[in-house]
Parts: sequence; structure tokens; C-alpha cells
Amino acid sequence: MLTESFRQTHDARYSQRIGAGDYFMGTVKAGSTVRITDVDGNEAADTLFYSALDPAERYSANDTVREQGNVYLGTGSVLRSNRNNPMLEIIADTCGRHDTLGGACSSESNTVRYAHDRRCMHSCRDNWMNAIQENEHFGVTKRDIAHNINFFMNVPITPEGGLSFADGISGPGKYVEMKALMDVIVLISNCPQLNNPCSGFDPTPLEIAVWDS
Repeated sequence: MLTESFRQTHDARYSQRIGAGDYFMGTVKAGSTVRITDVDGNEAADTLFYSALDPAERYSANDTVREQGNVYLGTGSVLRSNRNNPMLEIIADTCGRHDTLGGACSSESNTVRYAHDRRCMHSCRDNWMNAIQENEHFGVTKRDIAHNINFFMNVPITPEGGLSFADGISGPGKYVEMKALMDVIVLISNCPQLNNPCSGFDPTPLEIAVWDS
């Protein structure tokens, strides 16, 4: 279901462009609204969420999928933690569907899925590792890297129960907007993947904006 928001970016308390292949890491307070925008279309935002009070509590695909009875995310989805606490709720979405099963690219997955010479290519896991190393004050460590959401990424489930990486269903200016239900740390990798359609084989910028409650 496609739903639009009344909020305007110029009214946001904070906004930042996330360059192609770059990352964002920051906090969003409970009651605030955060929007991630696919600026040029066909980009993937590989996103992790953590409790700002205790980063050991983090987004869980298992709990989220089980509680909502749906493998895809969209308007009305409540993103739940590994302690089954509600973290954020999707309140507006002009894309329509987001993946929470496909995982993130890494040197290892690039090697397995594509070829050994792709191992050295930049990946979302590299972005996350750089982020936690450069932002130690958040208290997130590599042991906390777990399930992620792929906003704007199209990963259809095959009739046999497998996953396939398909052309994106997003477009320029499409966005997903969430209300924080607890203080959260947001960690986004603007996917640098060049080997499948998740970034259109040509990574482009994302934008994040935050409005106070």
C-alpha cells in the first residue's frame, strides 16, 4: 500500500545526503520521525537499528516477520527487536515494499554469488565496519551486526521458497518514513553493490531526514 506524508524536508530538524557507497550513523529519539529517500531511484538502503540505551537490543527480522505474518515491509509494519519490543513503525511509504530477508553484501557473499575476483569490491558490511570503528561512542561492535532491512530493494520469493534479486521497484524521490517507538541508533549503508540490480549497477545517493515529535 502506497502512502504519502505531509512532511516537507525543509521543515526537518536534520537532513543529510548519503553519498553513493557511503554510510550514515546517528540517533533518532522516541516519537521522532525519520525518512529515508531514494534520491535518484533504484538504490538500496541496507539498514540496521539498535536501541540507543542498549545496542545489544537490535532489529530482528525473525520477530518482525513472525509478528506481522508477512515477509515484506510496508506501511503499518512494526519493526521489532530481538527482545520482541517495537522499535519503529512505518507510517508512510511511496515505494510499496521492502526486503528483510536478502541480507547485505559482503566480501564473502560477493565471492560466493559472483566470482573470486569480486572479493575485494566494496560492500555494505565494509560500510558498517567502518561506521562502528569511526563512531565508537555509540557502543556498537561487530558482534552486533546481524539482520538488516533492505529498503527499496526488490527480493521476490520464488515458488520453491528461494530468494531472487530483481530489478528495483523504487524510483526517484521515493521514500519510506518511520516513527521511532524507542530511542534508536540508525546505521545505513548506501549499498555499493555493482553485481546485481539492487543498486541498478550504478550506486546513487540516499537522503535521511528527521522531524521531532
